[in-house]
Amino acid sequence: MKIKDINRTPKHITTIGGQALIEGILMRGPRDVAIAVRKPDNDIELKKVKLNTLAMRHKVFRLPLIRGLVGLVESLAFGMKALMYSAEFFDVEEERKKPSIFERIFKDKAEEAEIAFTLIASLFLAIGLFIILPTFLTNLLKERIDNSFLLNLVEGIIRIALFLIYVISVSKMDEIERVFEYHGAEHKTIHCYENGEELTVENVKKYPILHPRCGTSFLFMVMIVSILLLSFFGWPNPLQRFLIRLIMLPVVAGVSYEINRLIGKSSSKLAYCISYPGLMLQKLATVKEPDESQIEVAIEALRAVLTGNKEEDLWR
Repeated sequence: MKIKDINRTPKHITTIGGQALIEGILMRGPRDVAIAVRKPDNDIELKKVKLNTLAMRHKVFRLPLIRGLVGLVESLAFGMKALMYSAEFFDVEEERKKPSIFERIFKDKAEEAEIAFTLIASLFLAIGLFIILPTFLTNLLKERIDNSFLLNLVEGIIRIALFLIYVISVSKMDEIERVFEYHGAEHKTIHCYENGEELTVENVKKYPILHPRCGTSFLFMVMIVSILLLSFFGWPNPLQRFLIRLIMLPVVAGVSYEINRLIGKSSSKLAYCISYPGLMLQKLATVKEPDESQIEVAIEALRAVLTGNKEEDLWR
């Protein structure tokens, strides 16, 4: 399947999106979040939760730029919780007698505490790997490059290279490969829905595994936007650079979301060119061809979040 074969103008462009889990898939619709997991006994466990996001409760969180950042944080929280839920079906330590440190300290709030800790730890790791390390390595070239834009460009290229090395390395792990196959099942199922076909395994199988509105493409867009925005701040001392990059993270995320929002519903050549690097990254690492049992899980998750009124999940 070639990237150019992806249908960028389906009958119905939807806001419904998903995330691959451990032997399962999360789907997020206009009203609900559904988690479908293939259990060890081969049955599909389906969990459905009513959405109650900040944007649903307060108009200010639906404003451009703000909605992207808020949506990203909430999606990370949803995704982490769903990932932990899917892992419970395959917990090799189910029969352990000693409670975890989170259970001992936080009691009934152990799950929330563990999710918060994991998100914070992941954030620190991302800051170290994709902000501090690239700017440190680029600073070594400061004596040879006296142009601040070029220094920011080099830093961005190093950041992208580190990201590619990380993603490709992770994709080689057997357990992660299964997750990426579910990622492919999610994409194929959404393609099928967007093209107005009945959600059956046979119908879903014929669609591509790549999707222009994938979260992988969003992450790549974040890195491209960061190069452009950060170049306006020149190349100050290391502490100032770190603070600027940290402060600008919400802005970069917000701008990247708005760009993705625009190109997601466009069939123009410009939109295709902008989304192409993200599609290439999907093809290279983060999406694999699923089997029929994985497609069945994706169909269950998607059906659970449909409302019967397609206007509710229309990409606007």
